[in-house]
Amino acid sequence: MTFLMITGRTVTQGVTVENKTSAEYAAETSTCFMHEFDMLELGLDDRDTVRVTGPCGEVVMRACASPEVEMGTVFVPYGPYANHIVAAGTRSTGMPDFKSHEVEIEPTDEEPKTVHELMVDLGGLAYDR
Repeated sequence: MTFLMITGRTVTQGVTVENKTSAEYAAETSTCFMHEFDMLELGLDDRDTVRVTGPCGEVVMRACASPEVEMGTVFVPYGPYANHIVAAGTRSTGMPDFKSHEVEIEPTDEEPKTVHELMVDLGGLAYDR
């Protein structure tokens, strides 16, 4: 199903942004907020996993019903999960266009990757902890 994806800040994302390896940051930034009717149409319950495919990639996230999101639109907090599917071009503004990307969303049984796994996928160095 096709949606318009909007990204932005949330309170939890902002509070945890200084600790990007924390479970709280990963949980918030890997959440795809959706209208409950859209979730019903896709057969989703709160916290079910979805594959979000954007202009330059795909990522698995957890769906969460939100009364603040309009039907046909999803909201994803700024972070590595949104970055994984948004084109990096800035059109000379210094900031990628995070406000209006069409994405495809489908249910999946896969689990979201950790922030570390996403960074490795984008070319970051893998290391043993």
